[in-house]
Amino acid sequence: MMTDHAGRELRRIRNFSIIAHIDHGKSTLADRLLETTRTVDRREMMDQVLDSMDLEREKGITIKARAVRMLYDANDGETYELNLIDTPGHVDFSYEVSRSLNACEGALLVVDAAQGIEAQTMANVYLALEQNLAIVAVINKIDLPNADPEKVAAEVGRFIGLLDDEMVFASAKTGIGIPDILEAVVQKMPPPAGAIEGPTRALIFDSHYDAYKGVIAYVKVVDGRIGGDDRIRLMANGKEADLLEVGFFGPAMMPVATLGTGEVGYVATGLKSVQ
Repeated sequence: MMTDHAGRELRRIRNFSIIAHIDHGKSTLADRLLETTRTVDRREMMDQVLDSMDLEREKGITIKARAVRMLYDANDGETYELNLIDTPGHVDFSYEVSRSLNACEGALLVVDAAQGIEAQTMANVYLALEQNLAIVAVINKIDLPNADPEKVAAEVGRFIGLLDDEMVFASAKTGIGIPDILEAVVQKMPPPAGAIEGPTRALIFDSHYDAYKGVIAYVKVVDGRIGGDDRIRLMANGKEADLLEVGFFGPAMMPVATLGTGEVGYVATGLKSVQ
């Protein structure tokens, strides 16, 4: 079903990622955010909704980025569009991590309250800091008997220079702290910048192939807007395509009339390849 969408105000958009080591609770946190914002009904929740590829399930790691839109009614009375851009949590996928972070203005750093910061997590944090992302730390699994959240928070503060109000104590498993995390995304992370009336520019940060719609490119609209009947040019190779559809992931593909400045979604290109 097509919905008309003229683009949400920039100030009410947040594009963010979750950075975490394997088994520190990233997928569980993503699921809980989707549940809390009613993006996914709890009864329909398939464990780790974002990890939809078979290989991911097998290894318990996220491989391909997924970009899911959530609508969040914040404490300030405004409704925000939150775009969660999922990133791989494994050392082999640092290129994909950096591509995903390019589409974000903020990142949630998830650290296990029992294990502390891992080296690979720090490598991804540095990628985020290089791109000037606003970082909020989530000290997760505080419900575990061997958790030491204060010690881990001090460690995070020391390594990354975060203040106390840039950290949230949580348990994604039990739901503790989830509302605080959503508020932190809204309050601590900036909205995207972009020229709403400018010529259209968009960043492709991932893609997959669909037998009927060709390459589905995952995009963040940097300037202007993209409509479902637009013609696009890929700057990397000069290829042009008449779009078949634009939309967002909710987490299923939801077609819309347009994607506005700052928004994250997909474009169906009809192309066999974007190489």
